[in-house]
Amino acid sequence: MTNKLKYFIANWKMYGHLKSLKSLNKVIKFQKKNIKAKKIKIVYCPPFTLLHPFVQKFKNSNIKTGAQNCSFESKYGPPTGSINAKMIKSLKCEYVIIGHSEKRAKGDSDQIVNKKIQSALNNKLKVIFCIGESLSQKKKRKTKKILFNQLNRGLKKIKNKNNIIVAYEPIWSIGSGIIPKSSDLEKTLKHIETFLINRMRFKNPIILYGGSVNPKNIMLLKKVSYLDGFLIGGASQNSNKFIDIIKKTFN
Repeated sequence: MTNKLKYFIANWKMYGHLKSLKSLNKVIKFQKKNIKAKKIKIVYCPPFTLLHPFVQKFKNSNIKTGAQNCSFESKYGPPTGSINAKMIKSLKCEYVIIGHSEKRAKGDSDQIVNKKIQSALNNKLKVIFCIGESLSQKKKRKTKKILFNQLNRGLKKIKNKNNIIVAYEPIWSIGSGIIPKSSDLEKTLKHIETFLINRMRFKNPIILYGGSVNPKNIMLLKKVSYLDGFLIGGASQNSNKFIDIIKKTFN
């Protein structure tokens, strides 16, 4: 890991209801009592229905709240079921996930992702920008090309790069229980960091890994260079597992 802060971002996906808030008490207590708390940045990204309750739950802690997606529309309008960055910010959220493979699979092109990032930054949100290759692309050895294209197109004309976190999530790893070989992952992350610094003019890029992160494989993942933290899916829905991941990262 290269930055002082270690990020642990919980993507709750389509999970949770108001009763789920009780499970957060353990994480709040852990965060307040942990001697390494100043080195840890915890962000929860629940479904839209839980954004406000989460913000209220964390208001007396250092844990932040983010959304899982946003519309690229900057103004209020007719798109049924959509929520824009302005609405997310009005709830006092600070982060938003953009470019997740599950949204790309539903039609989010690199151009749409770029518009969403621009809108989020314009509304003072920090962006968790997801990139990743499919299994077929990996087998064809196109990983580097795919990632560079996603970065180049997604960040086109983006000036405020200080509020962008890049999360590498190989699509074939998400929910599969399979993670990349440490050597392969480190090589890919190095390529990403070099591209961000040399081509995209990032001064100090923050790079996360996501994809089947759990308390068992964190012992391998934490040893990988060029990592500043993790984007955690299913395991983050269980407070004990989430806390265990954070603890093991520092042990």
